[in-house]
Amino acid sequence: MIRGAIAGRYAQALYEIAAQEKKVDDLEQELLAVEQLLKQYPDWRKILLHPQITPAEKKELLKKLFEGRLSEITGNFLALLIDHRRESFLGDIVAEFTAAANAGRNIVTAQVTSAVELDNKEKSKIIAVLNRLAGKKAQVAFAVDPLLIGGAVVRMGDKVIDGSVRARLTSLRERLKAIS
Repeated sequence: MIRGAIAGRYAQALYEIAAQEKKVDDLEQELLAVEQLLKQYPDWRKILLHPQITPAEKKELLKKLFEGRLSEITGNFLALLIDHRRESFLGDIVAEFTAAANAGRNIVTAQVTSAVELDNKEKSKIIAVLNRLAGKKAQVAFAVDPLLIGGAVVRMGDKVIDGSVRARLTSLRERLKAIS
């Protein structure tokens, strides 16, 4: 709970600066690149999160790793996180920043999980329906889960639409238990 609040405040502050400078897309790409690099090289992440390494040493490491690759805004933001010992929140901040950027672009993200692989025509239909339901452009990620048996589950924001056979069977089982 507190983790999300902290990440949200930092992400919102950075988003406001990025929007003011008209660099939302650039900063988002830089943040995603930094996050990806830290995932790709776990030793760097360990150094960045290690409590006995001083903030000055951490900032020097980031400077060496990303010199000439990051804008001044992103570099200063990462230094601020280190100074306030919030570097462990970077992944959450990037996710919150992306969510704020998508909201600014009038984009909503959705996850569609189906029992079988959907073809392009089916995916296009689902995207069109989600665009209409949300009143925004839906950025949809598709996944397959054979355990659903049939149908699909759609997660869009805090809403879940479960049209899977598994959910229907579970519901039927609960109703039958209630009767007996």
